[in-house]
Amino acid sequence: MAFDGIVTMAVARELSEKISTGKIDKIYQPEADELVFNIHTKQGKLRLYASVNPSAARVHLIDENLSNPPAPFPFCMLLRKHLQGARITDVSQKGSERIIEVSLETLNELGFTVSKKLIFEIMGKHSNVILTDIASGKIIDCIKHISIDVNRVRQLLPGVVYQYPPAQDKLPFTEAGPDTVLPSEGKSIQRRIAGISSAFADEMSCHANPGEFLKSVACKASSGNISPIVYSGEKNSPKEFYIVPLSDYENACIRKDFSSISECLEYYYNNKQSTNKVRQKSLDLMKAVSSQLDKLHLKEQRLREDLLKAENSEELRLFGELLTANIHAVKAGESRVRLTNYYDGSQVEIPVDPRFSPSKNAQIYFKKYGKSKTAVKEKQLQLETNSREIEYLDSVLSYLENAEELSETDALRKELEDTGYIRRRKVPGGFKEKKFKAEPHKYTLKDGSTVLVGRNNKENDFLTFKTASSKDIWLHTKNIPGSHVILQSASADPAEESIYAAASIAAYYSKAKTSENVPVDYVPVKYVKKPAGAKPGMVIFTNNRTVWVNPKLPE
Repeated sequence: MAFDGIVTMAVARELSEKISTGKIDKIYQPEADELVFNIHTKQGKLRLYASVNPSAARVHLIDENLSNPPAPFPFCMLLRKHLQGARITDVSQKGSERIIEVSLETLNELGFTVSKKLIFEIMGKHSNVILTDIASGKIIDCIKHISIDVNRVRQLLPGVVYQYPPAQDKLPFTEAGPDTVLPSEGKSIQRRIAGISSAFADEMSCHANPGEFLKSVACKASSGNISPIVYSGEKNSPKEFYIVPLSDYENACIRKDFSSISECLEYYYNNKQSTNKVRQKSLDLMKAVSSQLDKLHLKEQRLREDLLKAENSEELRLFGELLTANIHAVKAGESRVRLTNYYDGSQVEIPVDPRFSPSKNAQIYFKKYGKSKTAVKEKQLQLETNSREIEYLDSVLSYLENAEELSETDALRKELEDTGYIRRRKVPGGFKEKKFKAEPHKYTLKDGSTVLVGRNNKENDFLTFKTASSKDIWLHTKNIPGSHVILQSASADPAEESIYAAASIAAYYSKAKTSENVPVDYVPVKYVKKPAGAKPGMVIFTNNRTVWVNPKLPE
């Protein structure tokens, strides 16, 4: 990742050009490590985004409107208190460091103008956002508190005088020039020069005069004469970005050019981090679901063992009958008796309690037999209930594994909370939970038919029983966890090609996504019913047909 001092310089220049003299309107904190500032400028409303995520720390402008939690984080509330309505007076970079400072003017509680500074430190795991008072130099607060236990050299805590990170024993890239003698190897250059990434150091090593090339790139960054580029590999997965071409990536990757550094960064990180971010957010949910599934599978095993024992209860009835028919042949004080089985003539050895009479022992066996028969019915009911829970959680796990957006994991979390599998997160008073809104995947087939795909079980129910009409076709992978798929066709009798295309989509959005020749059931929606008390997404259907397809999305 090439977010180095030179990229920081380019970002600082762009921000200085676009948001200086702007006014902060609103402040949001979508995640614990993210901030968004809505800024009114002469050019219109802009969004300034900052992240202190160790693997994706950055500052830049964004177009995307990020979703926000129902209740704001404490740091967000503090920033709103101090910076709501503040005017930006300056944006600058600290030397050659990955530090961007935003100077602000705002009114205090008494109505006097005060100066404050918002400092963005883009330094991997040490990244931070710090709000300081310019007059005193003290920290008002920061998104990550660093105590003396963590760092003895530099503490970042409210009330502490802010100090910049200690200087490195390197030459700042702003001071290097044509006369600077530099090694020819990229790693050696990076050890010598501060503020450059390994990717750019390798690029410098390709030039006859690395110092001269560095000076020219730094001038481009400071003047805004840059050519932001993202290099992508297979499946358009971003590999690297920079403000000038990088020789190592030119022929090996797909190149995409951008008009601004912010557009470049937004594209790179959105495509690079989205999958990882969704995975990280759903990890705790996947662990909770997997743990519950392990318990249910263990319960199923024990229930089957108990059921097997209960089903062998016919022997108890036989013992009771034989004892009743041969009371005269049983001697008092015996612990075992040997009697003839009048059904097949064989000899049967029956354990008896010597404390009781033969008739009492017979009654004990009949009582045990009655309990076993009841246990069989009870164990079968428990097995059915347990199987339905396994089926439901398997479907949830499948959705979590296939989730592509953060909104999908949020919806699944809410579903698990509603069904009682995880503890409901507390929402402070005054903040309402967002209402459910169905946003299924939507595809249009060649004949104009529409295919809707549920992203979770709650959405499955909504699609099948609220959105779909009785003439629409309902599809689902056969005995495999997956999404409800609705084929909406203008014709009452959809073309076979459309059914196969919709079935391929159903197979794609299932646990058999990576398999071949997947069975998919399809049936008119009118034949799909939801049993009373069934969990979200769980249905029964009749009159179905089955097709075998390969998982595939429409081209």
